[in-house]
Amino acid sequence: MAGKKRNSDLENDGGVEVGTEPSNDSSKPLKKKAKKDEKKAGQEDVAASTPTSVKPMERKKKRKALDKDRRRAEAENDETKPVQASGDSKSDIETRDSSMASPSTSGTLPEFHIGVFKDLASADESVREAAAKRLVTELKEVQESYDRLENKEVVEGGFKLEAEKDDGLDNCAPSVKYAIRRLIRGVSSSRECARQGFALGLTVVIGSIPNIRLESFFKLVVDLLEVTSSMKGQEARDCLLGRLFAYGALARSGRLAREWSLDKNTSYVREFITLVISLAAKKRYLQEPAVSIILDFVEKLPFEALLYHVIEAPGLREWLEAAKEIGNPDALLLALKVQDKIAIDSSMSGGLLPTPFSPSQLFSANHLSILSNCLKESTFCQPRVHSVWPALINILLPYTISQEEDAASASSSLRKQKKSRKSSSSEDELAKNLGAFCEIIIEGSLLLSSHDRKHLALDVLLLLLQKLSASFLPVILSNKVVQCLMDILSTKNSWLYKVAQHFLKQLSDWVGDDDVRRVAVIVALQKHSNGKFDSVTRTKVVKDLMSHFKTEPGCMLFIQNLLNLFVDEGNAQEEPSDQSQTTDENSEIASFEEKDSPGTTGNSDSLKSWVIESLPSILKYLKLDHEEKLRVQKEKFMWPKAPTSSALCKMCIEQLQMLLANAQKEEGLHALANSAEPNDLGSYFMRFFSTLQNIPSVSLFRSLGDEDEKAVKNLQEMEATLSREERSLGLHADTNQLHALRYLLIQLLLQVLLRSGEYSEAASELVICCKKAFPAFDLPDNSGDDVEVDAEPDFMDVLLDTLLSLLPQSSAPMRSSIEQVFKYFCNAVTDDGLMRMLRVIRKSLKPARHPGGENEEDDDNDDFINIEDEEIDLEEMGETAESDGQTDDSEAVVEVEETGDDQPEASDDSDDGMDDDAMFRMDTYLAQIFKERKNQAGGETAHSQLVLFKLRILSLLEIFLHENPDKPQVLTVYSNLAQAFVNPHTAEVSEQLGQRIWGILQKQIFKAKDYPKGDGIQISTLESLLERNLKLASKPIKRKKSASNPSKQSASLNRQKMVSSLAQTSTFWILKIIDSRKFSESELQRVFQILHEVLAAYFDDKKSQIKSGFLKEILRRRPWIGHNLFSFLVEKCGNAKSDFRRVEALDLITEILKSLSAASKDGDQNALKKILKKNIDKLSHLVKELVTNMPSKQGRRAEVRKFAVKVLETLSSFNLTKSFLKNLEPEAHAALESQLGQQFSNFKKLEK
Repeated sequence: MAGKKRNSDLENDGGVEVGTEPSNDSSKPLKKKAKKDEKKAGQEDVAASTPTSVKPMERKKKRKALDKDRRRAEAENDETKPVQASGDSKSDIETRDSSMASPSTSGTLPEFHIGVFKDLASADESVREAAAKRLVTELKEVQESYDRLENKEVVEGGFKLEAEKDDGLDNCAPSVKYAIRRLIRGVSSSRECARQGFALGLTVVIGSIPNIRLESFFKLVVDLLEVTSSMKGQEARDCLLGRLFAYGALARSGRLAREWSLDKNTSYVREFITLVISLAAKKRYLQEPAVSIILDFVEKLPFEALLYHVIEAPGLREWLEAAKEIGNPDALLLALKVQDKIAIDSSMSGGLLPTPFSPSQLFSANHLSILSNCLKESTFCQPRVHSVWPALINILLPYTISQEEDAASASSSLRKQKKSRKSSSSEDELAKNLGAFCEIIIEGSLLLSSHDRKHLALDVLLLLLQKLSASFLPVILSNKVVQCLMDILSTKNSWLYKVAQHFLKQLSDWVGDDDVRRVAVIVALQKHSNGKFDSVTRTKVVKDLMSHFKTEPGCMLFIQNLLNLFVDEGNAQEEPSDQSQTTDENSEIASFEEKDSPGTTGNSDSLKSWVIESLPSILKYLKLDHEEKLRVQKEKFMWPKAPTSSALCKMCIEQLQMLLANAQKEEGLHALANSAEPNDLGSYFMRFFSTLQNIPSVSLFRSLGDEDEKAVKNLQEMEATLSREERSLGLHADTNQLHALRYLLIQLLLQVLLRSGEYSEAASELVICCKKAFPAFDLPDNSGDDVEVDAEPDFMDVLLDTLLSLLPQSSAPMRSSIEQVFKYFCNAVTDDGLMRMLRVIRKSLKPARHPGGENEEDDDNDDFINIEDEEIDLEEMGETAESDGQTDDSEAVVEVEETGDDQPEASDDSDDGMDDDAMFRMDTYLAQIFKERKNQAGGETAHSQLVLFKLRILSLLEIFLHENPDKPQVLTVYSNLAQAFVNPHTAEVSEQLGQRIWGILQKQIFKAKDYPKGDGIQISTLESLLERNLKLASKPIKRKKSASNPSKQSASLNRQKMVSSLAQTSTFWILKIIDSRKFSESELQRVFQILHEVLAAYFDDKKSQIKSGFLKEILRRRPWIGHNLFSFLVEKCGNAKSDFRRVEALDLITEILKSLSAASKDGDQNALKKILKKNIDKLSHLVKELVTNMPSKQGRRAEVRKFAVKVLETLSSFNLTKSFLKNLEPEAHAALESQLGQQFSNFKKLEK
């Protein structure tokens, strides 16, 4: 209520009158808000006339309303009359009215409208400015008229706006006196924008009316805005802020400067400075704005006034001297700003500034220690940064270094000079000052203190960044700063988390597209975090910065900095010396000792690991042409100078493998054919490796055995020969094969270096394969193996065996090279080789459930889809047995009779149809898997290793399908993959494996651009596939009620749905292949028979879960199937026992009728008409059964009527109306007329 009353008073006055005497306040009536609405007044009159017998509060409200109405009426009566100095009371004068005038003596003084004070408090800046202009114009006219009066006592004696006071405004007109006092009280108002508006008015009035004496103004400010002990906190605060705004108005008016120009000995300047300083000392929040007022005032004074009036003002020196102890950043700011205009010694600045003053003295370590207390206390104005910081930074960095200079420094750093460029003395001084500032103030004072000061430190660093060159960034992003950021960002709920995030965002914005800055930031962050900034802070700052390298110079600069980080030197050596490149097994110990030493972070193993990982990864983000990228890639092979641990050497080899794999993917045929020198990265590396081998002081990080040395030598020779042949061939069909084999040889060479004694045999086999692949080339015969011609296996089988033997324990880059080789040789894959791969996919390590029948379940799965033809030699297997009351998902597709070939019931899928050599080869693959498992301490299980091997083979199969979508072998791949997917063990062992198989079936087989073609595909194979898939689609989905885990139950249900979907999609795909072969009708009899059986089960067997939508889609896609099944379908539908099945099957017949109508427009109508005419009696019987036995449900009745209409339309289009009506019984006639009405009547008219 008190706040509301205060606002109401302000609306009357246009400001708050603070500090008036009690006698004056008691004589004032309650001020009212002006109302112009006559309707409101009428309502108040009605309210006043009502009885007042209810509550005292209501009576009080009604009484106030009557008073308001009376006062408004009086104000309207006096609207055009000026206020007379002799007769009007103070309450009448203060009545708020826009047209009320100031007093005059017999009309000699102009009118002054006090309504202008209301506009001074407006929130609209333009309204405030207009009000201030109107205020000063009217007051100047009143004062000028007052100055011309001869008898001023008449006016002063007859009109007193305030009680008699000795305010010193003797030469001012009464209106001016009133306005000054009113404006001073108004600047203490916190309502809306009253303080700003009244301060503006006070500024223009003091600056425009010289009659207002400054000593009188000082006295009025102190008297009217006096702070007493009885005042509450808000009232005292308003008075103090009112004084501040009043002094600010005086400083900005220019009045003090004019007074000094008129009288050089005036005391006004000293008195003003003293008053403002004394005000600043009262409260902390007054210091900064008070200093701002002084600085604004100082800008208007000449040098002499500053020296003899401002500096000598009483109280200023004492205030500055106390700043060091209490920590006053505003005093330091004032001293720095005054120093810009005049030179002051240490005693005049209270010891805040050095003598003589210079940036080097100011930013010396000793003096910064003195200033640290002042700077630490500048956090009171957060989140805003105190003005002292920009002032200091402008002295520290007087000019901003442009990005062009950064680019120049980058280009100079790219020049490989042994002597560094000498910097100028100014740069040295700047680096020294900046280093001291960051070390003493940022790191020594702010970062070691509270959260607020850490926040301030990050803000100050951002200010420094805007004016710094990238060469000074290591000083800014020092070890302590980076560690502070990591500590903050490592905990997400920390108080400074968002502050640190903002800092990193601004840092990234500062980098922009400047690669010089980008390199500096990445190196600083990673150097002081041991290469773990992103992982510790859980951010992607470094990763995002690295992803934006777009130019070759930027990449070169980054690579050079990475190499310097690795060797912990300023420059890397171009060529190895006799001792610098020697590494031994003890280098790892030295590395860890350096890592653990305090202050050493540049050469720790973790940092070097990041460097090694970053060198190849930068290429992933580059968008350069091939030649530029090749130069960047070659730059990475600069050999480090310092000894390196064995672990890091291995990491280097792994990153080299990754780099070469990525290069192989991108190169393609970019390499220039017929060029005299090889220009791909693989050739460059092999020449580099050969060069290193010829340097006596360079040795491998570990010694090689005899077998490994021989393998390395053979691989080098074969790669060199293939490289030479590749260049000589040019753009030839064999070029891709040569290129892929070369890179596999290189990857294998690096793998031999990594793992001793494991790849020497595979290397020898691969060299033999290279010779067999290109017998026309003069390849070196250094294998040492004599193989007889008659016992020589197929080349592709040997190559495939070699590739498969490398897969179990190969790295990702080697797998990529293996896949590239397989891609260019997969056209020659034999059926035997393909089956070896598929056998691994179907292989299961799950133990048998019953002794003596350990392979029953494998037999069950093997029989999913067994193909028997000339090219694909797979035997069908017999019925499967249930175990433990549960059948596999493949159960529905294996219940077929044996074809006459006896099959051992307990044969294992791993040896079915395989000779001894094939069995031995597959056992070798699996043995490598188990060996890998044993070599890993606490390694993965056999199942996980087998799943991993299967996933790698699936990648090869996917490549085969992509490259050969139209080969008959696709059916072999499909059958085995489908069997593996349906096998429940697949889902049990690995969900990822099942999803991978599902993806290959969908994308590479069902949705491929082509499909298997050729005479090699036998109709019997397709019939077997079709039968099994239709049975699988008919299999009911079983819900395991005993499943205790709902998630497992849901997963099982989803998998069964996927199996059903697979069966349906497979059916569509198989029928597509059958349709493309254009088989005769006699050859398709078995296909029709299979579909007959499925439809019969659909109508007669309740367990059949085949969907009518699935059958309808078959008929829609293959109309010839529907034409053949039309008679059978109509007959089964007419004799169906279930109304549900009958009505549901109507969609199938409707689809056939649609296809007949559509085909009649394009083909032989007589043949189609013959189909209908042949089955007219069955169709009549079906219609009769439907309309005479209408279903009970409304929806099904609608389906029946819809079907009957479609039958009538189709028959009328084929002119079979008469035959249909002839076969239709009278009972059916009546039912059709009842159900169809006019539609059936129109149909009968067609008979005539």
